[in-house]
Amino acid sequence: MAPRTYWHKQGTKPLYPDVIWSKPENKQASGKLLIIGGHAYGFSAPAIAYQEAIAAGIGSARVLIPDHIKKQLEHFQGPSLEISYAPSTPSGSFASNALAEMHDAASWADSILLAGDLGKNSETAIVIEKLLRATQRAITITQDAAEYVIMHPETILKRSNTALVLSITQLQRLFKNNKSPVAITHTMDLMHLIDALHDFTQDNPVAVVVRHQDTMLVAYGGNVSSTIYPHYSETTWQIPVASHIAVWWLQNPTKVFQAMTSALIQIDE
Repeated sequence: MAPRTYWHKQGTKPLYPDVIWSKPENKQASGKLLIIGGHAYGFSAPAIAYQEAIAAGIGSARVLIPDHIKKQLEHFQGPSLEISYAPSTPSGSFASNALAEMHDAASWADSILLAGDLGKNSETAIVIEKLLRATQRAITITQDAAEYVIMHPETILKRSNTALVLSITQLQRLFKNNKSPVAITHTMDLMHLIDALHDFTQDNPVAVVVRHQDTMLVAYGGNVSSTIYPHYSETTWQIPVASHIAVWWLQNPTKVFQAMTSALIQIDE
């Protein structure tokens, strides 16, 4: 078998120390992140994402939430945080006419994180799809926000400036819905998963981040990095990882693979 020259192993030391050393030292140079998420009965995702983005070194962050949950502002307090609201459905999710507010907020930001807790709503699906088509901003998508693009992946997989932070189950459905020749399973070994991600990201311009047991994989442009990652649990890792990925990518826009790989080694419990 030919050597896997596309596989890059990251141990306890960073693979790309230049990315670590070049991290901005002041807020003005550290970028602005828009975090979108929440609905009436679940809005911890944007709050956690905000906290993690601050920990990752973002310059400033703004959360965009449905206006149905204005009363829950104590969950979003913070010195650098600005809160914006968008129209909501009667059930408390983003309404289809929330696109204008999303555009306004996106024009302020350097990058966007769809953090999740969006709920299952057809109007929200419409506005998320329109946002993805309308903006060229870098977008990181995770948790249940990813469900909106996994079902019909044709558009998202051809969109550049997109990172998908997925569970194995979500990756499995993404491959299936995209009619990929390889089937992702929970029991597949690490090498076969690395090969599958290599082939997939050679054919599609998106970045994919997925956890395999205690190993985090970053795939982009056919390259795959692996980082031992014992932090957080199988059910709580996605939002913290997505937040750090979004911040480091924002701060290193020309070094996508290196930045996302470096972001992982910086995360502590």
